[in-house]
Amino acid sequence: MISRDTGTGAVLERMVIPALEGGGYTVQKRVVVGERLGGGKHIADVVAEKDGRRLIISLKWQQVSGTAEQKVPFEVICLEDAVKIGGYDRAYVVLGGEGWKLRNFYTSGRLNNYLKLSGNIHIITLESFVAKANRGAL
Repeated sequence: MISRDTGTGAVLERMVIPALEGGGYTVQKRVVVGERLGGGKHIADVVAEKDGRRLIISLKWQQVSGTAEQKVPFEVICLEDAVKIGGYDRAYVVLGGEGWKLRNFYTSGRLNNYLKLSGNIHIITLESFVAKANRGAL
């Protein structure tokens, strides 16, 4: 049986944060951005700021097939709320790892067919995010 490594978040942060800083963003880790639907604090992995624009970044790693995939729609719903209520400009859900069966579905925008979204939440691959962050183009 393949073991699931739940400690990959720190690895993902070590890939994303230098790209953000290289693009001129200031970065805070593990920031409370509101409350999750159903109760509890909504803690963002990263909040980045540049030129007065504040961004929430949610990092999702899927090394092997598993439950992270099923959590993406709920994360998007919670991020919609956080952006609207918390005064953030937009949010990104960054998908890293090779275990995603629904990666193309999520990154193509087809989730919009099922959820009424504002357009301020972007689901993006790790590679695309790092490239945009490093250019300061989020």
